[in-house]
Parts: sequence; C-alpha cells; structure tokens
Amino acid sequence: MKNAIITGGGGDIGAAIAKQTSEAGYRVGLLDINVEAAQRAAETIDGAVAIGVDVTDEGSVESALDEFGEIPDLLVNNAGLVRFGPLEDLALEDFRAVVDVNLVGCFVVARAVARRMLPRGSGAIVNITSIGGVNPAPGGGAYGATKSGLAAMTQLMSVEWGPRGIRVNAVAPGFINAGMSAPFFKDQKVRDVRTGGVPLRRLGLAEDVASAVMFLASDNSSYISGQQLIVDGGVTHAVLAALPRE
Repeated sequence: MKNAIITGGGGDIGAAIAKQTSEAGYRVGLLDINVEAAQRAAETIDGAVAIGVDVTDEGSVESALDEFGEIPDLLVNNAGLVRFGPLEDLALEDFRAVVDVNLVGCFVVARAVARRMLPRGSGAIVNITSIGGVNPAPGGGAYGATKSGLAAMTQLMSVEWGPRGIRVNAVAPGFINAGMSAPFFKDQKVRDVRTGGVPLRRLGLAEDVASAVMFLASDNSSYISGQQLIVDGGVTHAVLAALPRE
C-alpha cells in the first residue's frame, strides 16, 4: 500500500483530495492545525489518520511525519491562509502570516518529506497554488504573491529533486465553491457574476481540484514535472471575452 500526506486535510478541498487518494489505494494522513476538523474528515475515509501540525514549525512537521510512521509516496501541500485587505492598509503581521503558511510552510513540509523520499529514490509532490498567483485579485493581500512564489518553488523543487526520482507539480484552482471561497459564493449575486465569467459556466468543486491532483500523482503523468495545472474552467483566458468589441 502506498502512503499519502495531505496538509490542510481538515478543509473541504483537503478532504476531497484525501478521499480520492484513499480510493486510489493510499493510506492517508490528514495534517491540519485544526486537528478536530482533520479528525472529522478522517472519520469518513477508510484507514485515514488525523494529525495536528503547524506547517510553519519544523519541529511540529517532523513530529507529525514521525507519528504518521511511513515514508510518504505522495505529499499534497494544501494548507493555506488568506488575509484580505488593500495593500496600503494591510497589517504587516497579516502579510507575514500568509507568507509563513502559504510559502514558508509549504517549503518546510516539502523539505521534510523530500528528505524521507530521496534515499528511496521515488515520490510525488503536488503543491496547491491558485489562479490568484497568475492574475492577482485586488484586496487579496499577500495571497497572490505567495501562490506565485509557490509556483516558482515548484519548478525549483522539480529541477533539484527530479534527478533523484521525485516529481513535483502544482495545481492552481480557480473559482472553487469550497474551502476559503465558499463563504463568498453564499451571496447569490456574487455567485451569479462569477459563474457568468467562467467559460464553462459553472463554479468548480473540491472534487475538480482533487481529480487534478490525482492525475499529477498517478503514473499517467509520469513524464510531467515542474508544471502548474490550472483548474479554472477557462477563466484565466477569458479577459477579452468579458470586454465589448465596440
């Protein structure tokens, strides 16, 4: 049996990834700073375990991996944080908190897992980025910058670790009606406007993100590394479609 670690496993997207990973035959560890949320998700997944972790803390990450026990075959860096506000008003502690979780935290976890994978010579890492790192949204604070940075770090990891058997890719979700975005889409007006801006005319689901992760984790992508797969229904290419010709 293969083994998988999913950070942010207590959230909607993390839980969906964990479910599909388990269905693919992995033993799954759901890591989250909110261990109660991770436990609730783990209870719905056969054989899954929930482990509390602070991804920004090296000791916490090492302890969580030791508790999981097995060397992961797959790591999904899904833990994330957003603090909204215009840049001129954004508190420095909020900016740093987002950088610490979204960028530093992903590095801390990936490095710890890679150190376990490298002696074995195999493994896959999928980092969850965002279309916010491709087209930053006003009021998004440090979020877009961290996701853009994570995309670049994905490339670097793939170059450094690829020769030693580890493939590293990223998935960039768009308008997903789950997780941190779900509260926005409870407003029907926001939901309608954003849905109308997506060429496929629907919001994404947590399962859409999970399916992309599973593709990049599978043998079907065995010659793909260092790439960012955008899962957004085409919205990042729809700028001209939204502008009048006259």
